[in-house]
Amino acid sequence: MAPVPDKIAARVEKLRKELQEHDYRYYVLAEPTTSDAEYDALMRELQDLEQQYPALKSPDSPTQRVGGQPTKYSQPSRTPFRC
Repeated sequence: MAPVPDKIAARVEKLRKELQEHDYRYYVLAEPTTSDAEYDALMRELQDLEQQYPALKSPDSPTQRVGGQPTKYSQPSRTPFRC
C-alpha cells in the first residue's frame, strides 16, 4: 500500500473536524450553519478520500456514524405496543 500524502491526511482531518462541528450545531444546538448540499459535498469528499486511501479510515470518522445526539428540543415519546 502506498503511503498517504501529508496533504491528503491533513485534508481528511480537516474534513472530519468540520463535519463533527456541523453535526454538533445541527443535532445538539439545533442551529445549523451550513446547507444540506454543502454538508453532503463535504461528506462525499471525505468518503471518496477514505475509499482512495483505506489507511485513513477510522471508526470515529463521521463516515462511520449515523446521526448524532438528541437536540435540546428532543423529548421522550411513548408509543403504544400493539400485537
